[in-house]
Amino acid sequence: MSDVGETRDEVMRARYAVAAVFAVHGAVTGTFATRVPWIQEHTSLSTGQLGLALAFTAFGASCSMPLAGRISHRFGSRTALRGLIALWTLSLVLPSLAPNLYTLCLAMFVYGASAGMADVAMNALGVEVERLLGRSVMSGLHGMWSAGALTGSAAGTLAAHLGSDARVHFALAAAVLTVLGVLACRWVPDVQPTEDEEPPPRFALPPRSALLIGAVGFCAVFAEGASLDWSAVFLRDRLDSSAGLAAASTTGFMLTMAAARIAGDAVVNRFGAVRTVRAGGVLAALGGLLIVLAGHPAVAMAGFALMGLGIAVVVPLCFAAAGHAGPNPSQAIAGVATITYTSGLVAPSLIGTVAQATSLVVSFCLVTALTCGLAGFAGVLRTAGRGARGEITARAGAVPEPRS
Repeated sequence: MSDVGETRDEVMRARYAVAAVFAVHGAVTGTFATRVPWIQEHTSLSTGQLGLALAFTAFGASCSMPLAGRISHRFGSRTALRGLIALWTLSLVLPSLAPNLYTLCLAMFVYGASAGMADVAMNALGVEVERLLGRSVMSGLHGMWSAGALTGSAAGTLAAHLGSDARVHFALAAAVLTVLGVLACRWVPDVQPTEDEEPPPRFALPPRSALLIGAVGFCAVFAEGASLDWSAVFLRDRLDSSAGLAAASTTGFMLTMAAARIAGDAVVNRFGAVRTVRAGGVLAALGGLLIVLAGHPAVAMAGFALMGLGIAVVVPLCFAAAGHAGPNPSQAIAGVATITYTSGLVAPSLIGTVAQATSLVVSFCLVTALTCGLAGFAGVLRTAGRGARGEITARAGAVPEPRS
């Protein structure tokens, strides 16, 4: 085999390795989500207390994300990701060991902090893979995250159905996922800093470009958080649906998001990031209108499915745009991720507050208005999906794949 062929194989192996890390990261999230009721019962918390503890997840992530770039600079991208993904998978055990509110808040802070640092590190390597290949792959990587989350959720649902202790369940899941994550890191790109490259600051405000890109991500994540947490409630309270049918609306939303992300790279490579996000914004807004105007559960379910389809690729493209926009991908990605995490924290509570003051219909009018912003401000993602075409360096040793 020629050197060119070997190099191409190495790049594709790196792509699959990073995809596997994304799937492991998602599997941890899916596993945890299924056992939240067990954790609430085990710690004897009220709904409000549980909400406070879960908020520490986003707080921990927001505090830790700026550190990821410095860790990658100090140890190199491969070693950094290996350590951070192991920290993330092992932190899954902590919430199940907490006996009360205070220890659970601390556990969720550590859980969120490790999640955020691993998130930034793996997305930065996703941007590197895009540069090596010269085409968009971020949507597919986030699709693997969604697939991992669904797999972890399915396994967690089975464990909950069997009545297993979450401490045992989380320990076994953490052990398996740690091994898979560490093994996958053997083949991810190993980006090392140059001799004259200054280490990024421990904490720094996001660059202006990241703020604009993060604003687009904010709109998408707000719609995602609102749909995930309130779709079942909307069908139950607004349309008198059964519990099973209401839950199915959330499942449909997640499935359309996962499918759209897996297929999204082909669309982005064909039409570009800006047109893809604009079209997605139109679909999401149409879905929001169906939800607001729905008089039958089927119409609302179709609306949530369209919402998932429309916003699916926005966050991956926001990370890609941030990574390609400046010389320090980790810092820019950390800025965008912090904004999107904040949106995910704010959305569920704001939807509930507005609904209590008015109605859920008014709440989803707000969601629909934000999805219109995706179409209007998609232009800030112009650098996403380019994969640094034509800029593949000899240092990386990458070659573009032949076109069929």
